[in-house]
Amino acid sequence: MNDFNTLELITDSRGFATLWLSREAKNNAFNAEMIRELIIALDQVQGDPSLRFLVVRGRGKHFSAGADLAWMQQSAELDYHTNLDDARELAELMYNLSKLKIPTLAVVQGAAYGGALGLISCCDMAIGADDAQFCLSEVRIGLAPAVISPFVVQAIGERAARRYALTAERFGGQRAREIGLLAESYPVETLDQHVDQWVANLLQNSPAAMRASKDLLREVGHGALTPALRRYCENAIARIRVSAEGQEGLRAFLQKRAPSWQAQEPRS
Repeated sequence: MNDFNTLELITDSRGFATLWLSREAKNNAFNAEMIRELIIALDQVQGDPSLRFLVVRGRGKHFSAGADLAWMQQSAELDYHTNLDDARELAELMYNLSKLKIPTLAVVQGAAYGGALGLISCCDMAIGADDAQFCLSEVRIGLAPAVISPFVVQAIGERAARRYALTAERFGGQRAREIGLLAESYPVETLDQHVDQWVANLLQNSPAAMRASKDLLREVGHGALTPALRRYCENAIARIRVSAEGQEGLRAFLQKRAPSWQAQEPRS
């Protein structure tokens, strides 16, 4: 693993990784270095076949305060083409996280502003604290949530995205759950306990089946029924049934025993 200045990428022996945003003194705000290191870290995760899923978290009081003010000031002094390069770098991060082959879970506490909502929206699932604070804050400073907008719309829907992008209202963890940004919200003092429960639940599942299901759901999209989609789904179930983990899972179910991916988990 690379040595990072703004992140920590920690691999658990049970077969998953936690990617920590680690600029605690800056409330984990993005700058060019963090964006580049996130891209590198995701490439490492993508290339590690031993990993079942990825957890994305923020060190300290806040998940992420969004863009770093010093970085934004520098951006304001750059020309259009240099700003376009910066935007492409951020887009690469968001698209790479969205397309990661393994499941992703964001865990949110404290503030999650601006681009932080992009990271959360790019993850397959997100949980957070009831008292977390979310905000698409860009219009307050004369900007727009441009690069993250497709992912935010996918996560919370067009109508809610219009409201929060245009008003820059803050909303809490329970509201984030209501609009679909979070799957669940919990009292902040129990958040880590619930993270452990989510991790334990994901570790029960076939790693290959989770990857296949993620590919399947990406192909299904909004579920528009077409002959091509029907054929894709038929092939998908046939492939997974004859795969090694598919065969092991079916045998284990019929024999009333734990499948190998559960039985081989190291005990802590």
